[in-house]
Amino acid sequence: MALAKKPVNGMKDILPEEMQIRDYVQGVIRETYRSFGFTPIETPCMENIGNLSSKQGGENEKLIFKILKRGEKLKLSEAKEEADVVDFGMRYDLTVPLARFYANNANELPAPFKALQMGNVWRADRPQRGRYRQFMQCDIDILGEPGNLAEIELILATTTTIGRIGFENFEIHINERRMLRAMALYSGFAEEAFDTVCIILDKMDKIGREGVAGELEKEGFASEAIGKYLALFDGVKAADNGLKYLADTLGDFLEQGVYENLQEIIDAVETAKTAKFDLIFDPTLVRGMGYYTGTIFEIVMPELGAACGGGGRYDKMIGRFTGRDVPACGFSIGFERIVLLLIEGGFQIPAQPAKKAYLIEKGYPSEKLAEVIKKAQAERGEGKQVLVVRMNKNKKFQKEKLGAEGYTEFEEFFAR
Repeated sequence: MALAKKPVNGMKDILPEEMQIRDYVQGVIRETYRSFGFTPIETPCMENIGNLSSKQGGENEKLIFKILKRGEKLKLSEAKEEADVVDFGMRYDLTVPLARFYANNANELPAPFKALQMGNVWRADRPQRGRYRQFMQCDIDILGEPGNLAEIELILATTTTIGRIGFENFEIHINERRMLRAMALYSGFAEEAFDTVCIILDKMDKIGREGVAGELEKEGFASEAIGKYLALFDGVKAADNGLKYLADTLGDFLEQGVYENLQEIIDAVETAKTAKFDLIFDPTLVRGMGYYTGTIFEIVMPELGAACGGGGRYDKMIGRFTGRDVPACGFSIGFERIVLLLIEGGFQIPAQPAKKAYLIEKGYPSEKLAEVIKKAQAERGEGKQVLVVRMNKNKKFQKEKLGAEGYTEFEEFFAR
């Protein structure tokens, strides 16, 4: 029986044309983030299963690729529960590994620490357009900064990066977990119902206002609470300043300083931004991760009709490793979806070096081959991209294929 030549479901092979675009985008991301003072780090692709299953990753904890114990440690006949056979898992994001990394290395890192991570993550999700089971994430995080300078820097760095890649007129939606909690309490929902209410609210963009009302009713919540809750969103939509309207309406239900903190972030970003985007206060924004404690934000690309990255503040996560909380905030770019939009839009990498191909006929004298290689090296030293290959019998077709890869100049070397 022949071996399977297709990649496993939800993963893909990346052809050279796409790989060039991916390399270019990664280069822009890395260069821009470094200009904001972020430092590259790397963490392993596997983590202890206990770290990944610590009820911080929301729905992603249901999507972990789990790894069986190996060798003598794997005793299937004696196993009674999953923990008896599983010890590691593939990381589903870069945030949980970062928290462990910081907890393990904090004494050797500056404070605050501005981290840049780029790497693959894995989720046993249902594949769809722009979503795979193995995919690249590009994260920046600021650890040890308790004030909103972290949020301001993260939003500006991310939007500057997206702008440099070539996108305009995208949106950054922003909200606050404490605002969401205050809205639920003000409306009459019990504290213990907060997570359920948020899970339903998170579907607002898919099922609409009436759909949210229907699901809240199915959960058995009082109609008075549902009506009061949905009226808040109507009020935000009608108000000139939705954020201020909510702060005034919620009164003492809203923790002191939340409104001022959000407004300061919005004002600073609007003043300093260089990319063309809209910063929108969105009271329906939830973000599914269980580790968020404060500000949350999301990138929305209208042409994709979906989120293209996001992040927020997670001040309690590092304390799970060390016993001492460390303020932390991060932003992740949806790399795969951005690359998809670029490819579908016919993106061309700007200012590429000249690409030249040396075609060497079969039987070319070995004593002359060294001179050809030396010449190619000299041109590479001048900044050209030079490909040295054997000449095919169908030279015309070979040149057409190379031309499609961006080679515009050809030099031929014949045996005679």
